[in-house]
Amino acid sequence: MHNNRHPHTPGKKPVTIFGPDFPFAFDQWIEHPAGLGSIPQASHGAEVAIVGAGIAGLVAAYELMKLGLKPVVYEAAKMGGRLRSEPFEGAEGIIAELGGMRFPASSTAFYHYVDKLGLQTKPFPNPLTAASGSTVVDLEGTSHYAEKLDDLPEIFREVAQAWADALEDGARFSEIQDAIRERDTVKLKALWDELVPLWDDRTFYDFVASSKAFSRLSFQHREIFGQVGFGTGGWDSDFPNSMLEIFRVVMTNCDDHQHLIVGGVEQVPRGIWNHAPERCAHWPAGTSLATLHNGAPRPGVKKIARAANGHLAVTDYWGDTREYAAVLTTCQSWLLTTQIECEEALFSQKMWMALDRTRYMQSSKTFVMVDRPFWKDKDPQTGRDVMSMTLTDRLTRGTYLFDNGDDKPGVICLSYSWMSDAMKMLPHPVEKRVQLALDALKKVYPKVDIASHIIGNPITVSWEADPHFLGAFKGALPGHYRYNQRMYAHFMQDEMPAEQRGIFIAGDDVSWTPAWVEGAVQTSLNAVWGIMKHFGGATHPENPGPGDCFAELGPIALPD
Repeated sequence: MHNNRHPHTPGKKPVTIFGPDFPFAFDQWIEHPAGLGSIPQASHGAEVAIVGAGIAGLVAAYELMKLGLKPVVYEAAKMGGRLRSEPFEGAEGIIAELGGMRFPASSTAFYHYVDKLGLQTKPFPNPLTAASGSTVVDLEGTSHYAEKLDDLPEIFREVAQAWADALEDGARFSEIQDAIRERDTVKLKALWDELVPLWDDRTFYDFVASSKAFSRLSFQHREIFGQVGFGTGGWDSDFPNSMLEIFRVVMTNCDDHQHLIVGGVEQVPRGIWNHAPERCAHWPAGTSLATLHNGAPRPGVKKIARAANGHLAVTDYWGDTREYAAVLTTCQSWLLTTQIECEEALFSQKMWMALDRTRYMQSSKTFVMVDRPFWKDKDPQTGRDVMSMTLTDRLTRGTYLFDNGDDKPGVICLSYSWMSDAMKMLPHPVEKRVQLALDALKKVYPKVDIASHIIGNPITVSWEADPHFLGAFKGALPGHYRYNQRMYAHFMQDEMPAEQRGIFIAGDDVSWTPAWVEGAVQTSLNAVWGIMKHFGGATHPENPGPGDCFAELGPIALPD
Protein backbone atom coordinates (compact mmCIF):
# COMPACT_ATOMS: atom_id res chain seq x y z
CA MET A 1 0.00 0.00 0.00
CA HIS A 2 1.20 3.52 -0.69
CA ASN A 3 1.97 4.90 2.74
CA ASN A 4 0.64 8.32 1.82
CA ARG A 5 -2.80 6.83 1.25
CA HIS A 6 -3.49 5.95 4.87
CA PRO A 7 -3.70 8.94 7.21
CA HIS A 8 -1.64 7.99 10.22
CA THR A 9 -3.35 8.09 13.59
CA PRO A 10 -0.59 7.50 16.16
CA GLY A 11 -0.93 4.14 17.88
CA LYS A 12 -4.01 3.18 15.88
CA LYS A 13 -4.47 0.72 13.05
CA PRO A 14 -6.26 2.02 9.95
CA VAL A 15 -10.01 1.73 9.46
CA THR A 16 -10.73 -0.54 6.49
CA ILE A 17 -13.88 -1.83 4.82
CA PHE A 18 -13.90 -4.84 7.11
CA GLY A 19 -17.54 -5.88 7.51
CA PRO A 20 -19.48 -4.79 9.46
CA ASP A 21 -22.04 -7.29 8.10
CA PHE A 22 -19.47 -9.94 7.17
CA PRO A 23 -16.16 -9.16 8.87
CA PHE A 24 -13.92 -11.30 6.68
CA ALA A 25 -10.42 -10.08 5.79
CA PHE A 26 -10.63 -10.11 1.98
CA ASP A 27 -7.38 -8.11 1.72
CA GLN A 28 -5.48 -10.76 3.69
CA TRP A 29 -7.11 -13.62 1.74
CA ILE A 30 -5.97 -12.29 -1.65
CA GLU A 31 -2.49 -11.34 -0.42
CA HIS A 32 -1.74 -14.65 1.33
CA PRO A 33 1.28 -16.47 -0.16
CA ALA A 34 -0.66 -19.79 -0.18
CA GLY A 35 -3.09 -18.36 -2.77
CA LEU A 36 -6.89 -18.55 -2.83
CA GLY A 37 -7.03 -22.33 -3.17
CA SER A 38 -7.00 -24.99 -5.86
CA ILE A 39 -9.38 -26.93 -8.05
CA PRO A 40 -8.98 -30.59 -9.09
CA GLN A 41 -6.68 -31.06 -12.10
CA ALA A 42 -9.50 -32.72 -14.04
CA SER A 43 -11.30 -29.35 -14.11
CA HIS A 44 -8.29 -27.34 -15.28
CA GLY A 45 -9.16 -25.44 -18.44
CA ALA A 46 -12.91 -25.76 -17.80
CA GLU A 47 -14.87 -22.73 -18.98
CA VAL A 48 -16.83 -20.40 -16.68
CA ALA A 49 -19.06 -17.66 -18.13
CA ILE A 50 -18.66 -14.20 -16.65
CA VAL A 51 -21.49 -11.81 -17.56
CA GLY A 52 -20.14 -8.24 -17.48
CA ALA A 53 -16.62 -6.84 -17.73
CA GLY A 54 -16.86 -4.34 -14.88
CA ILE A 55 -14.54 -4.54 -11.89
CA ALA A 56 -16.51 -7.43 -10.28
CA GLY A 57 -16.47 -9.52 -13.47
CA LEU A 58 -12.81 -8.89 -14.20
CA VAL A 59 -11.53 -9.47 -10.66
CA ALA A 60 -13.42 -12.79 -10.58
CA ALA A 61 -12.19 -13.72 -14.07
CA TYR A 62 -8.58 -12.90 -13.12
CA GLU A 63 -8.65 -14.93 -9.90
CA LEU A 64 -10.45 -17.89 -11.55
CA MET A 65 -7.85 -17.87 -14.34
CA LYS A 66 -5.11 -18.10 -11.67
CA LEU A 67 -6.90 -21.20 -10.27
CA GLY A 68 -6.70 -22.86 -13.70
CA LEU A 69 -10.23 -22.27 -14.99
CA LYS A 70 -10.95 -20.55 -18.29
CA PRO A 71 -13.16 -17.50 -17.75
CA VAL A 72 -15.23 -16.47 -20.78
CA VAL A 73 -16.17 -12.81 -20.32
CA TYR A 74 -19.28 -11.38 -22.02
CA GLU A 75 -19.72 -7.61 -22.28
CA ALA A 76 -22.73 -5.79 -23.76
CA ALA A 77 -21.27 -2.31 -24.02
CA LYS A 78 -17.95 -1.03 -22.70
CA MET A 79 -15.34 -2.78 -20.57
CA GLY A 80 -14.94 -1.30 -17.11
CA GLY A 81 -18.63 -0.99 -16.22
CA ARG A 82 -19.12 2.04 -13.99
CA LEU A 83 -15.38 2.60 -13.77
CA ARG A 84 -15.58 4.69 -16.91
CA SER A 85 -12.94 7.27 -17.77
CA GLU A 86 -14.06 9.15 -20.88
CA PRO A 87 -11.23 10.91 -22.74
CA PHE A 88 -11.84 14.44 -23.99
CA GLU A 89 -11.56 14.82 -27.75
CA GLY A 90 -8.08 15.72 -28.93
CA ALA A 91 -6.42 15.96 -25.50
CA GLU A 92 -3.91 13.34 -24.42
CA GLY A 93 -4.74 11.77 -21.05
CA ILE A 94 -7.39 14.35 -20.04
CA ILE A 95 -10.46 12.46 -18.86
CA ALA A 96 -13.89 12.74 -17.27
CA GLU A 97 -14.66 10.14 -14.59
CA LEU A 98 -18.26 9.25 -15.42
CA GLY A 99 -18.76 6.64 -12.71
CA GLY A 100 -16.55 5.88 -9.72
CA MET A 101 -14.08 8.72 -9.19
CA ARG A 102 -13.06 8.81 -5.52
CA PHE A 103 -11.73 5.76 -3.74
CA PRO A 104 -11.37 5.74 0.04
CA ALA A 105 -8.08 4.49 1.47
CA SER A 106 -10.15 1.92 3.40
CA SER A 107 -10.84 0.00 0.12
CA THR A 108 -7.95 -2.38 0.73
CA ALA A 109 -8.99 -5.23 -1.61
CA PHE A 110 -9.50 -2.76 -4.48
CA TYR A 111 -6.13 -1.11 -3.84
CA HIS A 112 -4.49 -4.57 -3.94
CA TYR A 113 -5.20 -4.50 -7.69
CA VAL A 114 -4.38 -0.79 -8.12
CA ASP A 115 -0.96 -1.42 -6.56
CA LYS A 116 -0.39 -4.65 -8.52
CA LEU A 117 -0.83 -2.60 -11.69
CA GLY A 118 1.55 0.09 -10.44
CA LEU A 119 -0.99 2.89 -10.86
CA GLN A 120 -0.52 6.24 -9.14
CA THR A 121 -3.10 7.82 -6.85
CA LYS A 122 -3.48 11.27 -5.38
CA PRO A 123 -5.93 12.86 -2.92
CA PHE A 124 -9.33 13.67 -4.44
CA PRO A 125 -10.27 17.38 -4.40
CA ASN A 126 -13.12 17.00 -1.93
CA PRO A 127 -14.64 19.99 -0.10
CA LEU A 128 -12.57 21.47 2.74
CA THR A 129 -9.53 19.29 1.96
CA ALA A 130 -6.00 20.41 1.08
CA ALA A 131 -6.47 18.78 -2.34
CA SER A 132 -9.24 21.23 -3.26
CA GLY A 133 -7.37 24.29 -1.97
CA SER A 134 -10.56 26.20 -1.27
CA THR A 135 -14.29 25.53 -1.01
CA VAL A 136 -17.29 27.76 -1.52
CA VAL A 137 -20.51 26.79 0.24
CA ASP A 138 -23.36 28.69 -1.41
CA LEU A 139 -26.72 28.35 0.38
CA GLU A 140 -29.88 30.42 0.12
CA GLY A 141 -28.04 32.92 -2.03
CA THR A 142 -25.16 33.51 0.39
CA SER A 143 -21.64 32.29 -0.39
CA HIS A 144 -19.06 31.33 2.23
CA TYR A 145 -15.40 30.94 1.22
CA ALA A 146 -13.37 28.44 3.25
CA GLU A 147 -10.11 26.53 3.22
CA LYS A 148 -11.04 24.50 6.31
CA LEU A 149 -14.15 23.91 8.42
CA ASP A 150 -13.16 26.61 10.94
CA ASP A 151 -13.40 29.28 8.21
CA LEU A 152 -17.17 28.69 7.91
CA PRO A 153 -19.77 30.35 10.18
CA GLU A 154 -20.41 28.75 13.58
CA ILE A 155 -23.64 27.01 12.44
CA PHE A 156 -21.63 24.72 10.10
CA ARG A 157 -19.43 23.55 12.97
CA GLU A 158 -22.56 22.95 15.06
CA VAL A 159 -23.91 20.75 12.25
CA ALA A 160 -20.64 18.80 11.97
CA GLN A 161 -20.54 18.30 15.73
CA ALA A 162 -24.22 17.24 15.86
CA TRP A 163 -23.57 14.58 13.22
CA ALA A 164 -20.57 13.23 15.16
CA ASP A 165 -22.62 13.24 18.39
CA ALA A 166 -25.62 11.56 16.75
CA LEU A 167 -23.42 8.70 15.46
CA GLU A 168 -21.75 8.24 18.83
CA ASP A 169 -25.00 8.35 20.73
CA GLY A 170 -27.18 6.34 18.33
CA ALA A 171 -24.71 3.77 17.00
CA ARG A 172 -21.71 3.49 19.35
CA PHE A 173 -19.64 4.79 16.48
CA SER A 174 -16.15 4.85 18.00
CA GLU A 175 -16.58 1.41 19.61
CA ILE A 176 -17.49 -0.04 16.21
CA GLN A 177 -14.61 1.76 14.50
CA ASP A 178 -12.20 0.45 17.15
CA ALA A 179 -13.46 -3.10 16.54
CA ILE A 180 -12.93 -2.58 12.78
CA ARG A 181 -9.39 -1.25 13.36
CA GLU A 182 -8.53 -4.21 15.58
CA ARG A 183 -10.44 -6.65 13.34
CA ASP A 184 -12.13 -7.92 16.47
CA THR A 185 -14.85 -9.98 14.79
CA VAL A 186 -16.60 -11.02 18.01
CA LYS A 187 -16.97 -7.48 19.28
CA LEU A 188 -17.82 -6.06 15.86
CA LYS A 189 -20.55 -8.64 15.19
CA ALA A 190 -22.07 -8.15 18.63
CA LEU A 191 -22.27 -4.36 18.17
CA TRP A 192 -23.42 -4.43 14.54
CA ASP A 193 -25.96 -7.25 14.90
CA GLU A 194 -27.68 -5.15 17.57
CA LEU A 195 -28.07 -2.21 15.13
CA VAL A 196 -29.48 -4.26 12.22
CA PRO A 197 -33.00 -4.95 13.58
CA LEU A 198 -33.14 -1.48 15.17
CA TRP A 199 -32.38 0.48 12.00
CA ASP A 200 -33.30 -1.69 9.01
CA ASP A 201 -36.78 -0.20 8.76
CA ARG A 202 -35.85 3.42 9.49
CA THR A 203 -34.55 6.09 7.18
CA PHE A 204 -31.44 8.22 7.34
CA TYR A 205 -33.65 11.29 7.80
CA ASP A 206 -35.42 9.62 10.72
CA PHE A 207 -32.04 8.97 12.37
CA VAL A 208 -30.99 12.61 11.99
CA ALA A 209 -34.31 14.16 12.98
CA SER A 210 -34.86 11.89 16.00
CA SER A 211 -31.28 12.09 17.31
CA LYS A 212 -30.76 13.98 20.55
CA ALA A 213 -27.98 16.01 18.94
CA PHE A 214 -30.08 17.37 16.06
CA SER A 215 -33.41 17.62 17.88
CA ARG A 216 -31.82 20.26 20.14
CA LEU A 217 -30.99 22.33 17.05
CA SER A 218 -33.07 24.11 14.41
CA PHE A 219 -34.54 22.75 11.19
CA GLN A 220 -31.93 24.86 9.42
CA HIS A 221 -29.17 22.70 10.91
CA ARG A 222 -30.74 19.59 9.35
CA GLU A 223 -31.20 21.46 6.11
CA ILE A 224 -27.53 22.48 6.01
CA PHE A 225 -26.52 18.89 6.76
CA GLY A 226 -28.66 17.74 3.83
CA GLN A 227 -27.30 20.38 1.47
CA VAL A 228 -23.58 20.21 2.24
CA GLY A 229 -23.06 17.28 4.62
CA PHE A 230 -19.58 16.64 5.98
CA GLY A 231 -16.98 14.63 4.14
CA THR A 232 -17.85 14.38 0.47
CA GLY A 233 -20.80 16.79 0.20
CA GLY A 234 -24.56 16.89 0.61
CA TRP A 235 -26.42 13.95 2.09
CA ASP A 236 -30.05 14.80 1.36
CA SER A 237 -30.40 12.56 -1.71
CA ASP A 238 -29.73 9.66 0.70
CA PHE A 239 -32.27 10.81 3.31
CA PRO A 240 -34.91 8.20 2.23
CA ASN A 241 -32.35 5.34 2.37
CA SER A 242 -32.07 2.74 5.11
CA MET A 243 -29.93 4.09 7.94
CA LEU A 244 -27.94 0.85 7.95
CA GLU A 245 -26.46 1.81 4.60
CA ILE A 246 -25.29 5.17 5.95
CA PHE A 247 -23.82 3.55 9.07
CA ARG A 248 -21.72 1.27 6.88
CA VAL A 249 -20.39 4.18 4.82
CA VAL A 250 -19.25 6.25 7.78
CA MET A 251 -18.09 3.36 9.98
CA THR A 252 -15.72 2.11 7.29
CA ASN A 253 -14.48 5.62 6.39
CA CYS A 254 -15.86 5.47 2.85
CA ASP A 255 -16.53 9.20 2.86
CA ASP A 256 -13.04 10.05 4.11
CA HIS A 257 -9.44 10.11 2.78
CA GLN A 258 -10.42 9.47 -0.80
CA HIS A 259 -7.97 9.26 -3.67
CA LEU A 260 -8.36 9.44 -7.43
CA ILE A 261 -6.47 7.24 -9.88
CA VAL A 262 -4.08 9.41 -11.90
CA GLY A 263 -4.96 9.03 -15.59
CA GLY A 264 -8.40 7.55 -14.88
CA VAL A 265 -9.79 4.60 -12.92
CA GLU A 266 -10.74 2.71 -16.09
CA GLN A 267 -7.05 1.72 -16.16
CA VAL A 268 -7.83 -0.68 -13.28
CA PRO A 269 -10.32 -2.97 -15.08
CA ARG A 270 -8.39 -2.68 -18.36
CA GLY A 271 -5.15 -3.37 -16.51
CA ILE A 272 -6.60 -6.51 -14.88
CA TRP A 273 -7.73 -7.67 -18.35
CA ASN A 274 -4.17 -7.36 -19.69
CA HIS A 275 -2.19 -8.40 -16.61
CA ALA A 276 -0.32 -11.71 -16.70
CA PRO A 277 -0.22 -13.07 -13.11
CA GLU A 278 3.10 -14.13 -11.57
CA ARG A 279 1.83 -17.67 -11.29
CA CYS A 280 -1.14 -19.54 -12.69
CA ALA A 281 -2.26 -23.12 -12.20
CA HIS A 282 -2.51 -24.85 -15.61
CA TRP A 283 -1.95 -21.84 -17.90
CA PRO A 284 1.50 -21.09 -19.35
CA ALA A 285 3.52 -18.09 -18.13
CA GLY A 286 2.43 -14.85 -19.78
CA THR A 287 -1.26 -15.84 -19.93
CA SER A 288 -3.71 -12.98 -19.35
CA LEU A 289 -7.47 -12.61 -19.69
CA ALA A 290 -6.80 -10.78 -22.97
CA THR A 291 -4.74 -13.67 -24.40
CA LEU A 292 -7.34 -16.27 -23.28
CA HIS A 293 -9.96 -14.26 -25.21
CA ASN A 294 -7.81 -13.54 -28.29
CA GLY A 295 -7.96 -9.88 -27.35
CA ALA A 296 -11.62 -9.04 -26.76
CA PRO A 297 -14.60 -10.20 -24.69
CA ARG A 298 -17.58 -11.98 -26.21
CA PRO A 299 -20.76 -10.00 -27.07
CA GLY A 300 -23.51 -9.21 -24.56
CA VAL A 301 -25.70 -11.97 -23.15
CA LYS A 302 -29.28 -12.38 -24.36
CA LYS A 303 -30.33 -15.56 -22.55
CA ILE A 304 -29.33 -17.87 -19.67
CA ALA A 305 -31.08 -21.22 -19.29
CA ARG A 306 -30.48 -24.72 -17.94
CA ALA A 307 -29.33 -27.14 -20.67
CA ALA A 308 -30.60 -30.74 -20.86
CA ASN A 309 -27.28 -32.04 -19.46
CA GLY A 310 -27.58 -29.84 -16.36
CA HIS A 311 -25.05 -27.27 -17.54
CA LEU A 312 -25.94 -23.61 -18.04
CA ALA A 313 -26.54 -22.45 -21.60
CA VAL A 314 -25.54 -18.86 -22.32
CA THR A 315 -26.73 -17.26 -25.57
CA ASP A 316 -25.17 -14.02 -26.81
CA TYR A 317 -26.73 -11.17 -28.84
CA TRP A 318 -26.00 -12.88 -32.14
CA GLY A 319 -27.57 -16.19 -31.14
CA ASP A 320 -24.42 -18.17 -30.36
CA THR A 321 -25.10 -20.57 -27.44
CA ARG A 322 -22.35 -22.10 -25.28
CA GLU A 323 -22.61 -24.37 -22.25
CA TYR A 324 -20.84 -23.87 -18.93
CA ALA A 325 -20.67 -25.69 -15.60
CA ALA A 326 -20.88 -22.30 -13.85
CA VAL A 327 -21.97 -18.75 -14.67
CA LEU A 328 -21.27 -15.54 -12.76
CA THR A 329 -23.54 -12.56 -13.47
CA THR A 330 -22.09 -9.23 -12.37
CA CYS A 331 -24.53 -6.95 -14.20
CA GLN A 332 -27.09 -4.87 -12.31
CA SER A 333 -29.69 -7.29 -10.94
CA TRP A 334 -32.59 -5.64 -12.82
CA LEU A 335 -30.96 -6.68 -16.09
CA LEU A 336 -31.78 -10.30 -15.29
CA THR A 337 -35.43 -9.44 -15.92
CA THR A 338 -35.14 -6.60 -18.46
CA GLN A 339 -32.13 -7.30 -20.71
CA ILE A 340 -31.40 -10.99 -20.27
CA GLU A 341 -33.97 -13.75 -20.66
CA CYS A 342 -33.06 -15.56 -17.46
CA GLU A 343 -34.87 -18.85 -16.88
CA GLU A 344 -37.07 -18.43 -13.81
CA ALA A 345 -36.08 -21.73 -12.18
CA LEU A 346 -32.44 -20.58 -11.85
CA PHE A 347 -33.34 -18.52 -8.77
CA SER A 348 -35.87 -19.13 -6.01
CA GLN A 349 -38.91 -16.86 -5.94
CA LYS A 350 -37.57 -15.28 -2.75
CA MET A 351 -34.36 -14.55 -4.62
CA TRP A 352 -36.21 -13.03 -7.58
CA MET A 353 -38.05 -10.82 -5.10
CA ALA A 354 -34.69 -9.59 -3.79
CA LEU A 355 -33.17 -9.10 -7.28
CA ASP A 356 -36.16 -7.15 -8.54
CA ARG A 357 -36.66 -5.03 -5.42
CA THR A 358 -33.13 -3.60 -5.67
CA ARG A 359 -33.52 0.16 -5.80
CA TYR A 360 -31.08 2.22 -7.83
CA MET A 361 -30.01 5.80 -7.28
CA GLN A 362 -30.08 8.11 -10.29
CA SER A 363 -26.90 10.05 -10.99
CA SER A 364 -25.89 12.73 -13.45
CA LYS A 365 -22.51 14.35 -14.13
CA THR A 366 -21.55 17.01 -16.66
CA PHE A 367 -17.89 17.80 -17.43
CA VAL A 368 -16.08 20.42 -19.48
CA MET A 369 -12.40 20.70 -20.37
CA VAL A 370 -10.86 24.14 -19.88
CA ASP A 371 -7.68 25.69 -21.29
CA ARG A 372 -5.88 25.73 -17.91
CA PRO A 373 -6.63 25.51 -14.17
CA PHE A 374 -7.69 29.19 -14.15
CA TRP A 375 -9.53 28.79 -10.83
CA LYS A 376 -6.18 29.14 -9.06
CA ASP A 377 -5.88 32.77 -10.28
CA LYS A 378 -6.28 35.19 -7.36
CA ASP A 379 -8.99 37.82 -7.20
CA PRO A 380 -7.10 41.15 -6.94
CA GLN A 381 -9.66 42.59 -4.47
CA THR A 382 -9.90 39.64 -2.04
CA GLY A 383 -6.70 37.66 -2.69
CA ARG A 384 -8.85 34.51 -2.83
CA ASP A 385 -9.04 31.84 -5.56
CA VAL A 386 -11.34 33.15 -8.30
CA MET A 387 -13.28 29.85 -8.17
CA SER A 388 -13.41 26.95 -5.70
CA MET A 389 -14.80 23.49 -5.18
CA THR A 390 -18.47 24.44 -4.81
CA LEU A 391 -21.31 22.98 -2.76
CA THR A 392 -24.67 24.64 -3.32
CA ASP A 393 -28.43 24.24 -3.10
CA ARG A 394 -28.62 25.39 -6.73
CA LEU A 395 -29.06 23.05 -9.72
CA THR A 396 -25.37 22.06 -9.86
CA ARG A 397 -25.15 20.78 -6.24
CA GLY A 398 -21.46 19.77 -6.40
CA THR A 399 -18.82 21.33 -8.70
CA TYR A 400 -15.34 19.76 -8.69
CA LEU A 401 -12.10 21.13 -10.15
CA PHE A 402 -9.38 18.83 -11.52
CA ASP A 403 -5.91 20.29 -11.96
CA ASN A 404 -3.72 18.30 -14.40
CA GLY A 405 -0.83 20.79 -14.15
CA ASP A 406 -0.49 24.45 -15.16
CA ASP A 407 0.63 23.54 -18.69
CA LYS A 408 -2.27 21.15 -19.32
CA PRO A 409 -6.02 21.53 -19.78
CA GLY A 410 -8.01 21.40 -16.56
CA VAL A 411 -11.33 19.60 -16.09
CA ILE A 412 -14.41 20.92 -14.31
CA CYS A 413 -17.19 18.61 -13.21
CA LEU A 414 -19.76 21.40 -13.51
CA SER A 415 -22.45 19.38 -11.82
CA TYR A 416 -22.55 16.10 -9.93
CA SER A 417 -26.04 15.34 -8.67
CA TRP A 418 -28.21 12.45 -7.54
CA MET A 419 -31.86 11.42 -7.45
CA SER A 420 -34.31 14.31 -8.06
CA ASP A 421 -31.44 16.68 -8.94
CA ALA A 422 -30.22 14.17 -11.55
CA MET A 423 -33.77 13.76 -12.89
CA LYS A 424 -33.86 17.48 -13.71
CA MET A 425 -31.05 16.81 -16.23
CA LEU A 426 -32.41 13.59 -17.69
CA PRO A 427 -34.33 14.92 -20.73
CA HIS A 428 -31.73 17.53 -21.71
CA PRO A 429 -28.94 17.23 -24.29
CA VAL A 430 -25.38 17.95 -23.15
CA GLU A 431 -25.36 21.58 -24.43
CA LYS A 432 -28.44 22.43 -22.36
CA ARG A 433 -26.93 20.74 -19.29
CA VAL A 434 -23.75 22.79 -19.62
CA GLN A 435 -25.76 26.00 -20.08
CA LEU A 436 -27.92 25.30 -17.01
CA ALA A 437 -24.80 24.66 -14.93
CA LEU A 438 -23.00 27.76 -16.20
CA ASP A 439 -26.08 29.90 -15.46
CA ALA A 440 -26.24 28.57 -11.87
CA LEU A 441 -22.49 29.05 -11.30
CA LYS A 442 -22.68 32.61 -12.70
CA LYS A 443 -24.83 33.50 -9.67
CA VAL A 444 -22.12 32.16 -7.35
CA TYR A 445 -19.18 33.64 -9.31
CA PRO A 446 -20.53 36.75 -11.07
CA LYS A 447 -17.01 37.93 -12.04
CA VAL A 448 -15.79 34.65 -13.58
CA ASP A 449 -16.35 33.86 -17.25
CA ILE A 450 -16.08 30.06 -17.14
CA ALA A 451 -17.40 29.71 -20.70
CA SER A 452 -14.44 31.62 -22.18
CA HIS A 453 -12.09 28.90 -20.88
CA ILE A 454 -14.01 25.90 -22.26
CA ILE A 455 -12.23 23.90 -25.00
CA GLY A 456 -13.23 20.68 -26.77
CA ASN A 457 -16.63 19.04 -26.37
CA PRO A 458 -18.43 18.58 -23.04
CA ILE A 459 -19.09 15.08 -21.67
CA THR A 460 -22.16 14.04 -19.68
CA VAL A 461 -23.80 10.93 -18.28
CA SER A 462 -27.15 9.90 -16.80
CA TRP A 463 -26.71 6.32 -15.65
CA GLU A 464 -30.45 5.67 -15.35
CA ALA A 465 -30.86 6.33 -19.10
CA ASP A 466 -28.37 3.59 -20.03
CA PRO A 467 -30.23 0.31 -20.79
CA HIS A 468 -27.21 -1.65 -19.53
CA PHE A 469 -27.34 0.00 -16.09
CA LEU A 470 -30.77 1.56 -15.37
CA GLY A 471 -29.21 3.53 -12.52
CA ALA A 472 -25.88 4.43 -10.97
CA PHE A 473 -25.74 2.22 -7.89
CA LYS A 474 -27.99 0.60 -5.33
CA GLY A 475 -29.45 2.63 -2.47
CA ALA A 476 -31.26 0.30 -0.08
CA LEU A 477 -34.59 1.47 1.30
CA PRO A 478 -35.91 0.68 4.79
CA GLY A 479 -36.90 -2.99 4.97
CA HIS A 480 -34.38 -4.07 2.33
CA TYR A 481 -31.93 -5.80 4.68
CA ARG A 482 -33.48 -9.24 4.13
CA TYR A 483 -33.21 -8.84 0.35
CA ASN A 484 -29.58 -7.81 0.60
CA GLN A 485 -28.80 -10.69 2.94
CA ARG A 486 -30.32 -13.21 0.47
CA MET A 487 -28.32 -11.80 -2.43
CA TYR A 488 -25.09 -11.55 -0.48
CA ALA A 489 -25.33 -15.12 0.87
CA HIS A 490 -26.24 -16.62 -2.52
CA PHE A 491 -22.67 -17.84 -3.14
CA MET A 492 -23.22 -20.40 -0.34
CA GLN A 493 -25.01 -23.02 -2.46
CA ASP A 494 -24.82 -26.30 -0.49
CA GLU A 495 -28.41 -26.06 0.75
CA MET A 496 -29.87 -25.06 -2.62
CA PRO A 497 -31.83 -27.39 -4.90
CA ALA A 498 -29.77 -28.62 -7.88
CA GLU A 499 -31.63 -26.46 -10.41
CA GLN A 500 -30.47 -23.28 -8.63
CA ARG A 501 -26.80 -24.19 -8.33
CA GLY A 502 -23.99 -23.07 -10.57
CA ILE A 503 -25.25 -19.55 -11.26
CA PHE A 504 -23.58 -16.95 -9.05
CA ILE A 505 -24.10 -13.20 -8.60
CA ALA A 506 -21.68 -10.43 -7.68
CA GLY A 507 -21.24 -6.71 -8.03
CA ASP A 508 -22.14 -3.38 -6.53
CA ASP A 509 -25.79 -4.22 -5.88
CA VAL A 510 -25.04 -7.58 -4.23
CA SER A 511 -22.70 -5.85 -1.79
CA TRP A 512 -23.49 -4.08 1.49
CA THR A 513 -21.65 -0.92 0.43
CA PRO A 514 -23.15 0.08 -2.92
CA ALA A 515 -21.53 3.01 -4.74
CA TRP A 516 -18.14 2.01 -3.32
CA VAL A 517 -15.99 -0.16 -5.57
CA GLU A 518 -14.75 -2.27 -2.64
CA GLY A 519 -18.19 -3.89 -2.34
CA ALA A 520 -18.04 -5.04 -5.97
CA VAL A 521 -14.54 -6.48 -5.43
CA GLN A 522 -15.47 -8.29 -2.19
CA THR A 523 -18.63 -9.88 -3.65
CA SER A 524 -16.66 -11.05 -6.68
CA LEU A 525 -14.19 -12.75 -4.33
CA ASN A 526 -17.13 -14.46 -2.57
CA ALA A 527 -18.20 -15.74 -6.00
CA VAL A 528 -14.66 -16.98 -6.73
CA TRP A 529 -14.84 -19.06 -3.55
CA GLY A 530 -18.31 -20.37 -4.55
CA ILE A 531 -17.19 -21.30 -8.07
CA MET A 532 -14.01 -22.96 -6.76
CA LYS A 533 -16.21 -25.06 -4.44
CA HIS A 534 -18.65 -25.80 -7.31
CA PHE A 535 -15.75 -27.36 -9.25
CA GLY A 536 -14.80 -29.50 -6.24
CA GLY A 537 -11.94 -27.26 -5.19
CA ALA A 538 -10.96 -25.95 -1.77
CA THR A 539 -8.94 -23.25 -0.05
CA HIS A 540 -5.52 -23.86 1.50
CA PRO A 541 -5.77 -24.85 5.20
CA GLU A 542 -3.62 -21.83 6.16
CA ASN A 543 -5.81 -19.39 4.18
CA PRO A 544 -9.52 -20.05 4.72
CA GLY A 545 -11.86 -18.22 2.36
CA PRO A 546 -15.14 -16.33 2.83
CA GLY A 547 -17.30 -19.46 2.50
CA ASP A 548 -15.20 -21.30 5.10
CA CYS A 549 -15.93 -18.55 7.63
CA PHE A 550 -19.51 -17.79 6.61
CA ALA A 551 -21.29 -19.89 9.23
CA GLU A 552 -19.35 -18.11 11.96
CA LEU A 553 -19.09 -14.55 10.57
CA GLY A 554 -21.91 -14.32 8.02
CA PRO A 555 -24.52 -11.55 8.13
CA ILE A 556 -27.31 -11.97 10.67
CA ALA A 557 -30.56 -13.22 9.12
CA LEU A 558 -33.72 -11.40 10.19
CA PRO A 559 -36.89 -13.53 10.43
CA ASP A 560 -39.28 -13.48 7.45
